[in-house]
Formats: sequence, C-alpha cells, structure tokens
Amino acid sequence: MTLLELAGVTAYYGPVQVLHGVGLSVPEGGSVGILGANGAGKTTTLRAISGTVRTGGRISFDGHDVRGLRPDQVAVRGVAHVPEGRGTLGQLSVRENLLVGAYLRKDRAAISGDIDYCLDLFPQLQDRIGSRAASLSGGEQQMLAVARAFMAKPKLLLLDEASLGLAPSTSKAVYEAIRRLRVESGIAMVVVEQNANLAFSLVDSATVLETGRNVLTGSAAELKGMDEIRRAYLGG
Repeated sequence: MTLLELAGVTAYYGPVQVLHGVGLSVPEGGSVGILGANGAGKTTTLRAISGTVRTGGRISFDGHDVRGLRPDQVAVRGVAHVPEGRGTLGQLSVRENLLVGAYLRKDRAAISGDIDYCLDLFPQLQDRIGSRAASLSGGEQQMLAVARAFMAKPKLLLLDEASLGLAPSTSKAVYEAIRRLRVESGIAMVVVEQNANLAFSLVDSATVLETGRNVLTGSAAELKGMDEIRRAYLGG
C-alpha cells in the first residue's frame, strides 16, 4: 500500500520556482532515496512534503491530501523531518530533546521505554543524557536528531543529509543505527544523501533529480549498477 505519493509537485521560494513537477512514491514501510547534485531540489522536495515551502501539485500521505497544510499539521499526521544541519535544541539536555520529540504523543506511559530504546540504538547518548545538546559532537547531535524524530513515533521519517560533516566512521555508525531503526520499527523513510553508497545501503529504490525534475528512477540495485550513477555519486 502506498503511504506517500507526490505527483506533479512544484515548489517556490518567493517568485523562484525550484521544483518542476516532481513525482515520488513511498510504500508503507518502504525507503526511497533522492539523489542529485547541489541545487537539484532534494532538500526542497522534503520541505514540500513537510509543509515548509509553497507548493503546487498533489501530495498525498496516508490517503489524505496534505499539500498546503502547516508543518505542525503534517507532523501530527505522522511525518517527522530531520533537517540538514540537525536542528537539535542546543540549550536543552539530551533527555529534554527526546521529550520534546514526544510532545504530541498521547501514550505517555510508553515514552520512558522509547527513550531507553533510543539510548540502546545510540549508546553514545547514554553518557550524555543530561548534557546540553550544544555540547555534543556533530555525530552525537545527528544521533540525537534522529532519536528525537523517532520519539514522535512517525509513520514516515524524512532524512536530509544525515552524514553531512561527519567522519566516515561516524557516518557509517549513524546509518547502521538508522537501518536497525527501520527494520525494528517499520517506519517508512525518504532519504536525501550526497553519499550514494550510504543511501543505497538504506533505501529500496531512488530517484535522481536535476534542476527540480525527475530524470531517473529505479531500484537501488538497478541505479547502483548504472555507469552514470557510479561516475556521478559512487566515485566509479
């Protein structure tokens, strides 16, 4: 069953049109990547889904039209967005950031168990649970951003450049935890990632954007095997 579908989506920053008819389909529990050069419209596509940019076309989530809704209205329907740059609340502690992630939840009794799960998923956060988020390393802040998004118990997780600015070993650890999260939680994902090797380790399929348009879509295995994809994104 399709959880998220974009059809003919346009997006604008003021008078400037950035997306020109983007299409995307994510099944329940599926994971789809968005590849492309800088300026291709990857981040804008995620912002269109989460309601933080002016859009046209059709955006359907869980059977409902969500285009034009405010970000908080999209979030309450089950979409969590981990933006580029992480967006943790620097003056709050790790625990407080996790509790903020669970702010809209009604199952208050389950929140403590979910915090424990996040600390098991990202053990580096266990010793920093009382520390301000601003004092964490870049990798720890990325882990906290993903964990905070999970605390909302979303149906769909939007991940924007989760490896940005991280050492290769840290990026690998973050993605291994995200893969585990996907398997164990069944959360669907849309993944924007410059490092295509990391993206292909997590997604089932992907689409390539150029200047705000889909130019290529296929399974992860198909795209990874294409010469032009290897040259552009895999260093081959």
